[in-house]
Amino acid sequence: MLVGRERERDDVERVLERARSGESATLALVGEPGIGKTALLDHAAARASGMQVLQARGIESEAQIPFASLLELLRPALGALDRIPEPQAQALEGALALRPAPAQERFAVGAATLSLLATCSEQTAVAVLVDDAHWLDGPSAEALLFAVRRLVADSVAVLVAVREGEPSLLDGADLPSIRIGGLSRAEAASLLDWLPPDVAARLHGATAGNPLGLLELAGDADELALAPEGVPMLVSARISREFLRRMGELDEAERRALLLVATSDSGDLAILELAASGLGVELSALSAAERTGLVSRRVGSVEFRHPLARSAIYAGAGPDERRAMHRALASALPDRDIDRRAWHLAAAAAGVDEQASAALEQAGVRARNRSAYGTAALAFERAGRLAADGERRSRLVLSAARQSWHAGSVPRAVALLDEARASTEAPASLLEIDELAGHIATRQGPVMQGHAILTAAAQHADPDRAIAMLAEATGACLYAGNPPEMLVVAERASSLTPKDASTRTRFLALIAIGIARVAGGDAAAGSEAIQQAVSLAGESPELCDDLRLLPWLAIAPIFLRETSAGRALLDRALEVARERSAIGRLPLVLDLIALDHATTDRWAVAEATYLEAIALARETDQQTDLAFGLAGLARLQARRGRERECRANVAETVELCERLGTRLFEVWTVEALGMLELGLGDTERAVEHLERQQRLVKTLGFSDPDLSPAPELIDACCRLGRVEQARALADEFIAAAQAKGQAWSIARALRGQGLAASADRFAASFEQALEQHAGTPDAFETARTQLVYGGRLRRTRNRKLAREHLRGALGTFELLDARPWIDLARAELAASGETLRRRDPNTIDELTPQELQIAMRLASGRTTRETAAAMYLSPKTIEYHLRHVYLKLDIHSREELARALAGYRPERSTQQAQDTARAQA
Repeated sequence: MLVGRERERDDVERVLERARSGESATLALVGEPGIGKTALLDHAAARASGMQVLQARGIESEAQIPFASLLELLRPALGALDRIPEPQAQALEGALALRPAPAQERFAVGAATLSLLATCSEQTAVAVLVDDAHWLDGPSAEALLFAVRRLVADSVAVLVAVREGEPSLLDGADLPSIRIGGLSRAEAASLLDWLPPDVAARLHGATAGNPLGLLELAGDADELALAPEGVPMLVSARISREFLRRMGELDEAERRALLLVATSDSGDLAILELAASGLGVELSALSAAERTGLVSRRVGSVEFRHPLARSAIYAGAGPDERRAMHRALASALPDRDIDRRAWHLAAAAAGVDEQASAALEQAGVRARNRSAYGTAALAFERAGRLAADGERRSRLVLSAARQSWHAGSVPRAVALLDEARASTEAPASLLEIDELAGHIATRQGPVMQGHAILTAAAQHADPDRAIAMLAEATGACLYAGNPPEMLVVAERASSLTPKDASTRTRFLALIAIGIARVAGGDAAAGSEAIQQAVSLAGESPELCDDLRLLPWLAIAPIFLRETSAGRALLDRALEVARERSAIGRLPLVLDLIALDHATTDRWAVAEATYLEAIALARETDQQTDLAFGLAGLARLQARRGRERECRANVAETVELCERLGTRLFEVWTVEALGMLELGLGDTERAVEHLERQQRLVKTLGFSDPDLSPAPELIDACCRLGRVEQARALADEFIAAAQAKGQAWSIARALRGQGLAASADRFAASFEQALEQHAGTPDAFETARTQLVYGGRLRRTRNRKLAREHLRGALGTFELLDARPWIDLARAELAASGETLRRRDPNTIDELTPQELQIAMRLASGRTTRETAAAMYLSPKTIEYHLRHVYLKLDIHSREELARALAGYRPERSTQQAQDTARAQA
């Protein structure tokens, strides 16, 4: 029975009640050893009547057994596996070793765990109770955290007990938590009701009310009476000494039997019997330990009264004693526990041990195949330490580095690569090491360090491998804002391509040279190469299913967006990433899709997509993808006049760029600040930022006019009356745009020409600009041309035609929710003499980005379960958000939803928005 803890019990019961009422709730119980966390979980289990209770406990000695805790937790729920998406069921079955399955992406098991918990909660509320979560094996902890953070509207209560000060799944997770303190003096007296009040009070003062300390040290009441009053002790250390004192009362046979149990990671009596016989020990000797309260025997197993007792006894033994216990346990374990055997063999090794090394290597392979990358890394690393041969050691440490990278442990991966490099002179091994080191640097920075490693290593690789490395180095140069070197690397890749190259190799060579040529100013040749790559991918389904190629498949349409070529590849890349739970690949794919939407009239979708990319990039620690997403979002927010959010994202991006060397995104941030000030009307500040952008683009060597701020500078100069400067900029920019030959560039250049032209010559430039805009999807740029054209027409007293263009601009700006530009368009219309109605609020703008994403998917005909699987949420969470969408839009069905979102769907044209603005005017 619990003594005291009324507040904590209320907190626990509220979590359970929320789950019963259809909500998800999570609470972490944090406190020192012995403070009563387990008792509160027991109380929760007792109060969870009518709920499905799923329980697991982390065990320190099982931390290297992949998914051991997750299997313990989910075992009662596995009957629902056939009700979750098949790819997720396969991932979870493979991870839990229920059936063979290919290795999955890092978070696939977490997505499956979420689906399974959500599915179980459809039948009855679920209580997830996890004790000693600081000792969960890494893969289990990661999968559980992934699921818990996404539970919103499912009947699932999660209670997790964590030892204070120990690394755990809670670190950085921002989960609700309460700290469990000691019992009050009155509560301690009630717990120790057989002791005199003054002794109980002194004991309370010495232990700060720690219940385990109170009970275990009550036998030392006389000693405590001599201690200075009010001076607390280190409770954990004092309790550990008490456990060791009791062990000291045992004879040698009893002590060795107890140490064997402490060394075991399962407490299985059958295994312990076999191990004890190998040591010449009788397990009957455990009876004395039971009498002292150190252990208790249940059917088929032995358990310590508290984990501190196990830790204290194991730590108190000598190294030779511990190794003997591990050796005996390894010999006793059956083949089904081959991984446990491997770790016991490793713990029994005193130095180099090839048998233990080989066993751990195989354990690492099995962990890798089950997607337990962190465990695999530990196994390979330890196997390498035990290896006698230097080359084998290097190979194993390299494997550890690779698995550490897959597990998201970047600093560890880099350190292991350095160690592997120092242990080998084999060219093949050095090439593998450099290939991975270069890849990590291109993803985590500094990106040009990745370029340097990859280009040097490519000299020693066969053509297929070299071209893949050079293509990645080309991407690094793009991020670094180094077009000249980008072109050099891409041309090298192109020259290496053999006539009989594989489809994959030809695709990479073509896409690399294509984007390099576009960035270098040769748009015609670059677009042709990219188009060839797109055609190749369209004819080769295996390319579209290659997770490593997803970023390349997604980037191609961005460079061809005026022709809409390759759009299917962009959609397919997203579909593949979602279907296969390739969450580590998703941020970049989402960034590219958001960038594509931002150049259409689907800005709300672009914002939602950027936010999803940013959240996933943070969760998966993808630094360059995070910089991409933040910079892209800042550009969009600048156009919409969202000053505070824009400046915050610019500041974070700049910090990332300094560390990563991603100068391209630095250019984007300067552009964002210039556009923000231009929209807000601070034209002088806008010019400062835009001129800085112009200098930066020139310094970096970008020849692509699409990165030039000239159109914005021309606008700003005309507002400030600097007409001659504007004309010089316009003449220079029109030449660059015409050389590129793409409609988007030419349209913007012609707008600038029209702005700077004399009163009798501007119309032709604007009319030509609008003709070019008609061949592009960028609604914002079209509306800007209509705005300035209408403004010039108004000032030349052609008010009728002016209003037509200004209404069109206003309709688009309102569709995009580009607020500063809405104000500019309305001001121009008012100056033309038009009486404007008050703007109707766009209720769709009230949707959160996540609500909009969910609504878009459902409006397109996806089912709730399909949408949940794609967004790594539960079906009930999707329905929860959908209810909010219905309330905000004042609708009641999915048919109405589809109609309400028509303006955000591809088939909706900007012309419709302009027509609406004209009608309202």
